[in-house]
Parts: sequence; C-alpha cells; structure tokens
Amino acid sequence: MLRFAANLTMMFNEWPFLDRFDAAADAGFEAVEYLFPYDFPPDAIAARLERNHLAQALFNLPPGDWAAGERGLAALSGRLKEVQKSVETGLAYAAATGVKRLHLMSGIADRRDAESVEAYRKAVVWSAEKLGRSGVDLLLEPINARNMPGYFLNDFAFAESLIRDLGLPNVKLQFDVYHRQIMQGDVTMALRTLMPIIGYIQIASVPSRHEPHEEELNYPFLFEEIERLRYDGFIGCEYVPRQGTLEGLGWFAPYAAKSAHPRGHWRAAVADGLDPSREGT
Repeated sequence: MLRFAANLTMMFNEWPFLDRFDAAADAGFEAVEYLFPYDFPPDAIAARLERNHLAQALFNLPPGDWAAGERGLAALSGRLKEVQKSVETGLAYAAATGVKRLHLMSGIADRRDAESVEAYRKAVVWSAEKLGRSGVDLLLEPINARNMPGYFLNDFAFAESLIRDLGLPNVKLQFDVYHRQIMQGDVTMALRTLMPIIGYIQIASVPSRHEPHEEELNYPFLFEEIERLRYDGFIGCEYVPRQGTLEGLGWFAPYAAKSAHPRGHWRAAVADGLDPSREGT
C-alpha cells in the first residue's frame, strides 16, 4: 500500500503554514514534509501533528543563510562547526516531531574541488553519527542544476558511490523522481538498482513540477513499480499545484487514507464558497 506525504512548503499554500497540517489531514494524507520548520516553535508543530494524527516524514537540516543564496553548508570548506550546530537544531525538532529522516543539503560548491569533496565527506560522517545516536537517518539528495545551479550534489552516481563507500547504516539516498528524470532519466532502472540504499522517494511531474500526472512520466506505472519493489516508506509530494491544491488532488483520490476530518475544515469551506485561507485555526 503506497503512502504519501504532502509537502507543506509547496502544497496547501491557500492556508497559513500551521493550518496546512489540518488541511493535509482533511484531504487524506497520512504524513507531511516541508523544507524547513525553523520559523515555528517545535511544540507548535508537534501539536498540529498530534491533533491531526499525522506522521512527520521529512524535513531539511538548516541550510545556512537561505536569503543570501546559501543552499546548505556541508560541502563548504571551513563550515563544519556550523553544520554541527545545524544538526543540533535539527535534532531538537526531530525530538518534538518524531521525524526519523533529515536531509543534509550540500551547498553551492564545485565537486571537482578536492577540498569541497573532503569537507562534504566529513560533514556527512559527523552528521550521520550524531543523528544515528537518536535513531535518525541522514538523507542525501541529488538536485538538478536547472533548479539549483552550482549545487554540489548534482549526480546520482556520485551519491551512490559515497553512500556505498561510507557504509554507514543510517546514510540513505533521497530519490527525487523529478530531479532524477531531469539529470539522468532511466527512472525505473535506477529505482530497481538503488532501492537497497533509498531512504525516501519524492515525486512531481516533469518538466513543470506540478501534480504527478500528465507530462513526460508515467506515474501509474512508476507507482506500481515502487510497490513491486516493496518500498515501505512515505512518498513525498514535492510539487507545485497547477491551480489550487484541492483542485489538483484527483490523482491522489485512490490513495487517500482518511475520510474528511470531523471539523470538515476545507470541505466545509469549499462547500460554503469560502476562502479556506481566511479560516481561523
């Protein structure tokens, strides 16, 4: 049985961030993910997860100064202490939310530079060992250069080689189908080959990064393949809705695990012709 996590950074933007947890549960999602939780207290997020019976599937460790263009620190020479501090911060949120997977962003750096490669290895090893003491997996995600120019970890082969070489049990591959298709294609064979080291899967259409249907990928086939391969984790829906989030959930209807929340949060709002983003909590 496939299980899906709504990405609350990209989806349900019709609601304020904390209300997106309610909306995702009402829509039938069992879990949520998002880029970063750090603008909100850990207990506020934990309360929304608990009251909606949602699992926290994934989020990223702090990436440095995002507004200034930093996209992670791990491959930046001389920034290990900041990486270590970011892991401590991530662990505080992990303890509150129960998340078992955290993504370490590599940053903007040249993979041909030996110092960057060495900095990245050290950061991955230190972070994995620290997270492992709390039973948390460290995820590494290759990201395509079109969406994030200059990103250090932009190759699946490099990620696979590093994970296998390190041999650390809690270092896993974050397999984003969208990024894989843009970078290297051959998605099905890659899933088959890499499944032993995959810790998490994410989806979106290609090339537009909308709902996982239409365009160049056959998602019904890929979903069957993922199930056949006995992947038992959540599948993160990291896509930007074409129009409204709810209007685009037709693809998800066969997989929705829950009926509407007793409050009828978004369903009642839509039925009454109201704007859900204006509702209170």
